[in-house]
Amino acid sequence: MRDEHAMEVHISSRFKRAYKKLSLSIQDDFNEKIILFIKDPFHPLLRTHKLKGKLQTCFAFRLKDGYRVLFDFSSPGVVDIFDIGHHDLYQKY
Repeated sequence: MRDEHAMEVHISSRFKRAYKKLSLSIQDDFNEKIILFIKDPFHPLLRTHKLKGKLQTCFAFRLKDGYRVLFDFSSPGVVDIFDIGHHDLYQKY
């Protein structure tokens, strides 16, 4: 049974490539936090925040050791997760 309030999450190929390169520890942290994120993208444990500059329409949530997951809301109830990496990931954009 699908939760009416849960987010629909789309994962980009860029995210998938970056995820494969991460340590198992960071992958495990993401796997735990994505469950929380789907239920509530603004849960306090995620420390979700709006980005600035070129990424001002996007958001990020935090993983351990300075890693971030970048995403945007493509429509109500739908999230596109497009990248994951260390905090300096923002400089790519």
